[in-house]
Amino acid sequence: MENSRASLFKAAAVAAIGLTAIFVMLVQDPLDTLFGGGYPELWRRTGLARAPTRAAACIFAGVFLLAMGWLYRLLFAPLELLRGVDEVGYIAEDGRSRAQAANEVRRRRKTGELPPVYPNGWYRVLDSHMLERGDVKSVTVLVPEFAKVRCWPSREINGLVLVWFHCDGLEPSWKVPEQSEITRGEWVYRGRTEHFINAHIEEIPENAADIAHLAHLHTPGIVSGVDLRYTNSKTWEFIRHDWKVEWKAEPEPNEHCSQMLVKHALTVFGRHWPLLDLDVKARQVGPGLVFLLFEHSFLGRGVIMHCVTPVEPLLQCVSHTIFYQNSIPPLVPKFILRAECIQFERDVMIWNNKTYISKPMLVKEDSAIQKHRRWFSQFYSENSPQLRYQHDTLDF
Repeated sequence: MENSRASLFKAAAVAAIGLTAIFVMLVQDPLDTLFGGGYPELWRRTGLARAPTRAAACIFAGVFLLAMGWLYRLLFAPLELLRGVDEVGYIAEDGRSRAQAANEVRRRRKTGELPPVYPNGWYRVLDSHMLERGDVKSVTVLVPEFAKVRCWPSREINGLVLVWFHCDGLEPSWKVPEQSEITRGEWVYRGRTEHFINAHIEEIPENAADIAHLAHLHTPGIVSGVDLRYTNSKTWEFIRHDWKVEWKAEPEPNEHCSQMLVKHALTVFGRHWPLLDLDVKARQVGPGLVFLLFEHSFLGRGVIMHCVTPVEPLLQCVSHTIFYQNSIPPLVPKFILRAECIQFERDVMIWNNKTYISKPMLVKEDSAIQKHRRWFSQFYSENSPQLRYQHDTLDF
C-alpha cells in the first residue's frame, strides 16, 4: 500500500499544474478587455512576453499552490499514515527488498504452541467515515476454514464499524462503551494510522503487561526513529522518555476489561520538562479494542482507539484512530498520533520477528505477563479456531 502522503503530494502537484494552466487561460481574456486590447502590449512592455519569464511565473504559481496545499494539510487536514504489510519492522540487507525480507521471516517462523487464533469479541472492520451511506465495501477479516453465508452482529459506535465474532455463534455477551464526547461532537476525527503485523493476536495487547520492555524500546526520544539498531544512538541520547506503568484486570461485571495506567515524563539534557508530562489511561475492552484516553491541562483531552483485527491467523490489522477536542488546534492531536506511531512501530519490529512461547521463563518483574495471559484466556472457548499447521503459506 503506497504511503498516503506520497499519493497526496503527487495529486497536489498535478492539481497545481492544472490550476496554473486554468488560471492563465481564464485571466487572459478578461485582462485583455480590462486593458482595452493592450494586454499583450502590457506583457511586452513588462517583459512577460518572453517564454522563459512566463514559464518562471507559472512555476512560481505552481510552487505557491503546492506550498499552500501542504500548509493547509499540516494545519487542518487529518493525519493518515497507512503502512503496508512489509513497510515496517523488517530489515532489507544483502540486496533484498523489504518484501523479500518479510517473506523470509514468515517462512522460517515456528508457530510454537499457539493459543487459538481468533478470540471471541468485537472487532473493528473500518472507520465510519470510510463508508458513505448506501455504500458497499468488501472487507477481509478472520479467514475461515470454509466459506458460508451468515449475518454477523454489528454495531457503529465511536466512529467505528464493529462486528462480533464468536466461534459458537453466540450473541454478544458485553457491549463496547460509548465515548460520549465523540457522540456529542465535542471530540472530532483528527486522523488514523494502520499497520499489518505478523504475530499472534495475543502478543499485541500483552505488551501492556510487559513493563520491562519500556526502558529498552521506548525510553529513547522519538527523534531516534523506529529502527531498533539505531534508536539508542548517542546522537539523540539527550532526549529521553520516562515511563511508569501499571496493568490490572477489572473486576465483575467488567471482567472483559483491563486497565493500564501510564505516566510519561520528558527529559532534555537531563532536565525534566513538566509541561510535557502526560497521564494516559488505557482501557482494553475485549481482545481487540483499547481506549487510550489523554488529558492534559495545556494540550487538552482526547482518545486514541487502538484496534486489533485478525486478518489471518498470524496477520493482524492494527489501527489507531484519534478523536480530539474540537477547540484544540489540529496540529496538537496530529503530533500526538505521530509520536504514538513512532513508538508503536518500534514494537512492530519485535512482533514481526518473535515466536510465541507458551511457557516462558519469567522473573518477578514479569509477573504481570502471566496475569495478562490468564485474563486474556477468557476470550477463548473449546471450539475456538486453532492454527493446525504451517508451511510456506498459512493452511487451515
